[in-house]
Amino acid sequence: MVTDQTIGESTTHLSADDLVALRENLHEQRLFRQEQLRQLAGPATSRAEDRNRRQAAAQAEVRVKLAASARMVLADVEAALTRMRQGSYGTCHLCRRPVDRQRLMIVPQARYCARCQQVKEALP
Repeated sequence: MVTDQTIGESTTHLSADDLVALRENLHEQRLFRQEQLRQLAGPATSRAEDRNRRQAAAQAEVRVKLAASARMVLADVEAALTRMRQGSYGTCHLCRRPVDRQRLMIVPQARYCARCQQVKEALP
């Protein structure tokens, strides 16, 4: 608790609540500073090492996302090959109309015609 009184004034009396709050604040500051000193006492290259660790983590995250994307596309490709074997390739899964040839030439694993794909993507 901070007041406008100066420290030397005799009217500056700390209540028990004031002391509890100040003690808690000091404990928090002590913990913060101890941790700060532990980090600063590390090797001089800690910033570079931290940067390298962050870069490695970011690269790992990108690899995970790329792998997930590759698995999704692979599953779509496998499903398209199955549809070819079953004779249903090129038929929209929603409206059952033929998928446009140009669309299949661009996205051979397409499950939907362009119209149904737009509707599907517009849904939340």
